[in-house]
Amino acid sequence: MIHEAIIEAYSVLETGEPINREMASKLSMMAGEHTMDLMSLAHKVKNKYSEDMHACSIINAKSGLCAENCKFCAQSAHNSGNADVYDLMEPEKILAQATECFDNGMERFGIVTSGKGFKSVDDKDFQSILSAIDKIKENHPGKKVCAAVGAISDECIDELLKRDIDNYGFNLQVAPAKYEELVATTTNSSSKVSMIKRLTSKGTPVCSGGVLGIGETMDDRIELAFTFQELGVNVIPLNVLVPMEGTPLEKQKPIDVIDVAKTFALFRLINPTKVLKFAAGRETMMNDYQGLLMLSGANGLLMGGYLTTRGRDIPQDQTFTAQLAPFSHTE
Repeated sequence: MIHEAIIEAYSVLETGEPINREMASKLSMMAGEHTMDLMSLAHKVKNKYSEDMHACSIINAKSGLCAENCKFCAQSAHNSGNADVYDLMEPEKILAQATECFDNGMERFGIVTSGKGFKSVDDKDFQSILSAIDKIKENHPGKKVCAAVGAISDECIDELLKRDIDNYGFNLQVAPAKYEELVATTTNSSSKVSMIKRLTSKGTPVCSGGVLGIGETMDDRIELAFTFQELGVNVIPLNVLVPMEGTPLEKQKPIDVIDVAKTFALFRLINPTKVLKFAAGRETMMNDYQGLLMLSGANGLLMGGYLTTRGRDIPQDQTFTAQLAPFSHTE
């Protein structure tokens, strides 16, 4: 028998209206075969209300020596992780990576840098990033370019908007109330929320996600999902912690697969129309279960590797998504 709470939650499939906090809490306590029913509902909601597979590839255009003290990150200057350290790549090198991405059949390419961000459009590195975007747009018309270069000023946002940026990436990582406890103390959640509000107020599509398995509770995850709903975030990438040597979380116990499945399903029911992307940890931490989890409400993949961990080659993931395609259509 299907659990009565899941039957009630089928209203999302009928109306497209998200579940409320009380219902999310009930569903988060599902166990055993009820979890499969929850995943099935989330998958049906995804099929009906969100777009087909949203795939992108990113370049780590500037790596290491970040001033933020994020507990999970090997790029933080406060940690002793073994991430590569290099200055911002030249625009031509970023273009070459974008070209390889597009030649592999991708439609979307993201430029990501370590560091706090940019206050002035005249900053040399920011101008170099703009130049890279211009070169990509010129050489690959019609392709989509995203950026995630930290907290930026309104003037910098305007320059990116002039270039028709597809999404701006700025992760919250965890429920705002838990940010300083579980993620970092060099910045605070209110400044991060304020940044997202400034982006959306200017009409910038926002990609903002979180990390699962850093010590948060299921209630914290639900709160993060509702925060994204309230902020109007367009793309929500969820990462599963890959413990990195030299970071405070290097010995963190891996999260249970069933908790990840429930989390993806709940995020989908709270954000029915948004892109829910499975990012880092998909191949390494979820391993044999990544296909199952892609049927729990996710409709996006980060392909070809992440910032400090290696993913699968793009052609492998394209085969993977092709095999998932029949599950996304009904007769």
